[in-house]
Amino acid sequence: MNAGLSAFDLVGSTAVVTGASRGIGEAIAVAFLRAGADVIALQRTPPSEALRAAARECHQNLEHVTVDFADEASVAAAIDETLRVADVDILVNNAGTQIRHDSLEFPLSDFDAVMSVNARSVFQLCTGFAAGMVSRRRGKIVNLASLLSFQGGFRVPAYAASKGAVAQLTKAFANEWAVHGVNVNAIVPGYLATEMNSALLDDEERSGQIMARIPAGRWGQPSDIAGAAVFLASPAADYVHGTALPVDGGWLGR
Repeated sequence: MNAGLSAFDLVGSTAVVTGASRGIGEAIAVAFLRAGADVIALQRTPPSEALRAAARECHQNLEHVTVDFADEASVAAAIDETLRVADVDILVNNAGTQIRHDSLEFPLSDFDAVMSVNARSVFQLCTGFAAGMVSRRRGKIVNLASLLSFQGGFRVPAYAASKGAVAQLTKAFANEWAVHGVNVNAIVPGYLATEMNSALLDDEERSGQIMARIPAGRWGQPSDIAGAAVFLASPAADYVHGTALPVDGGWLGR
């Protein structure tokens, strides 16, 4: 049994965080560095200055692997390149995209684009990195689900479908890999003040409706998600499998 604060540290671990260039991904990567992990950022662009500064401050290694999550071959190449650098102990699938249209006007090409990034790449990354975790009989996978894993939302049918898939993949993988010492769980962020939600934040009426339902009385920040990610990636969560942990200011409880 793990006890005390040491159960929450990530010292000696190597973590892959997808989409760590900003927002939730950047906040999680910074928190991992501060918890003692080395981080490999899988994303299109180089790491942000904030992320590089955190690595310097914490004396941890920070690597970057370029990837296009919409492209199957690019994801496969990124997995191979990453595994040449290090054994991966922790995987956080954070990268995602969102496209808004009325459902009757939603192009199939846009539906496929969202599903390829938000669902197919998650499947590909989980299976690609879990093979080593299963053979070593240890590992943590944290997927980013959504409130729309459980609710339909408005004008985002592809996003809702993709995040429903993420929640179900989390359970399916946990059922197979828990016996091998690999924990697969998901975080369910509430409404966060991020670039992805800029359209909602700019819509006074809809933003007000959302705020009225959040018991905490505020929109969340990316930093609100980081602690949950550290927990699920740490030894403190060794007996947590297949769960979707809401970090939503109480939204789902209302």
